Amino acid sequence: MRIELRDVSKGRGGAQLPATSLVIQRGAATFAMAETEQRPTVLGLIASGRMRPDTGTVMIDGEPDTARIRRVVALVDAPVVSEPAGNVRVSEVVAEELMFAGRHTHVRAVARQLDELGLRGESATDMADLAPEARIRLLTELAVLRPGVEALVLVAPDRHGGDPETWWKIARELAARDLAVLVIAGVAARSAIAASAQEEPRSTVSADSVPLFNLDGKRS
Repeated sequence: MRIELRDVSKGRGGAQLPATSLVIQRGAATFAMAETEQRPTVLGLIASGRMRPDTGTVMIDGEPDTARIRRVVALVDAPVVSEPAGNVRVSEVVAEELMFAGRHTHVRAVARQLDELGLRGESATDMADLAPEARIRLLTELAVLRPGVEALVLVAPDRHGGDPETWWKIARELAARDLAVLVIAGVAARSAIAASAQEEPRSTVSADSVPLFNLDGKRS
């Protein structure tokens, strides 16, 4: 499965998103850089088939099938759009996601899921108080449970603080499970991950939304 964004933009003169091209494919983790409060979410919505770009095209396996993109792509933690409310408990988020996945949502099922993620002790924690790494692992793993999901678009994980390398590692682990993963974050996160890798990754796309890595077991 391969999703390609070709010169997509949004808003007059690209105000909401300048012309952007990138590829998301199974077995790979892609980092796209997008600055400002609005652009990461706009890019995430377009990449997941939930918003039409004003220019450019979005293709899946060479076809402009927006309905299929929406079915196979989970939009994770996008501000306002898909992020859990800060005052909602972790256990409540798990129960809701299990419902979306068509699974049991009773207390034992929630506890079992939290045990699998090593987060049983965070059951009563508000989402706003959950550590960044735990939050990203929780929300991505729950999204994977949804029927038909083949790809994840994770929006602005850097807004929660913490070390960017921790959630980038999660993205790579998910890609190693034959999922397609797109992470959209800012320049500071890009620099931190590049420094951790002890090399400057190549940028291959125009404007200020650029893939950082495209991983299928090696750096691009």
